[in-house]
Amino acid sequence: MNKATRKAVIAGNWKMNMTPSEALKLVSELIPAVQGKNGCEIVVCVPFVDIPAVVAAANGTPVKVGAQNVHFMESGAYTGEISASMLKECGVEYVVIGHSERRQYFGETDETVNLRLKAALAAGLTPILCVGELLTERDQGITAEVVSKQTKVALLGVAPEDARRVIIAYEPVWAIGTGRTATSEQADEVCGIIRAVLADLYGKDTAEAVTIQYGGSMKPSNAAELLAQYNVDGGLIGGASLKASDFTAIIDAAQ
Repeated sequence: MNKATRKAVIAGNWKMNMTPSEALKLVSELIPAVQGKNGCEIVVCVPFVDIPAVVAAANGTPVKVGAQNVHFMESGAYTGEISASMLKECGVEYVVIGHSERRQYFGETDETVNLRLKAALAAGLTPILCVGELLTERDQGITAEVVSKQTKVALLGVAPEDARRVIIAYEPVWAIGTGRTATSEQADEVCGIIRAVLADLYGKDTAEAVTIQYGGSMKPSNAAELLAQYNVDGGLIGGASLKASDFTAIIDAAQ
């Protein structure tokens, strides 16, 4: 991490876990454990139904609240979708966009990721943009091409001042939920590739200001090594964010 030029962000992605009552229990355990830990931004990205309860519980604490998806239209006949203004009014500050599971199971494309990202920015939300390669793509040696394309298309039409507000999460798809983790060197290499793309698009100063997380099975046992890498500015945490003790240990590693 380079905290001199960009902020560290540890964000938990709860995925489809935690009822509202379970969410309150987890947050009530997390909040006292992270009091005074100001070395990184702390975010929990929760299911839509948990948002009101978690926002209320986290108010005035170091814990910020994010959503896991957002639609690109402001309103209309989009049954089951949630707009950026709805999230904003609920007290949400962050939103995950383009997670590999949204791409794999729900038809998300680079183009719709771009639309969602711009809608989030327009509403004043902080997008956590996910990019990453499949195992076959890594084995084919095209990681750089895949991640570069995803980043470029997602940021198409995004102004430099808005690009600085975007958090990018590198999530090697082959390391999500598989128990496999990219080595710290691999994580830093690909985060560096993303930063080089940002430099090409917006210049070095903007590239150095953007927070780039690692999102592939970061856990207490490997967090310190991953976060020690120059280009890794935090983590988008899956399973380890569902236990307050594990999530807190990762936050401690970011201090």
